Amino acid sequence: MANLRRLKKEIEFMSSQLIGDCIDFLEAFEDKKDITVLSIIEEAVLLNNSILDRACHPDGKDNPKLVKQHYRQLKTDFINGLDQAYSKLEAMIKK
Repeated sequence: MANLRRLKKEIEFMSSQLIGDCIDFLEAFEDKKDITVLSIIEEAVLLNNSILDRACHPDGKDNPKLVKQHYRQLKTDFINGLDQAYSKLEAMIKK
């Protein structure tokens, strides 16, 4: 299960990077709306928790094809969630 441990660490790392970028934005642009950035942070935490929960409880443990498909979908969902959050943050920066 070393691969699962590595996946969970990468999820934690990438989520913390997003949250760190949001905090940097709050410090750099104090006059911007804090509520929107805090909602992005909240979404990042929820995304992190849901992806970690899905990583620990794969569908179809007995069928290797289903497990592989589950983790492939999990990675895609996580990257798409991060991309959406970063696009929201980028839109705020451009304003």
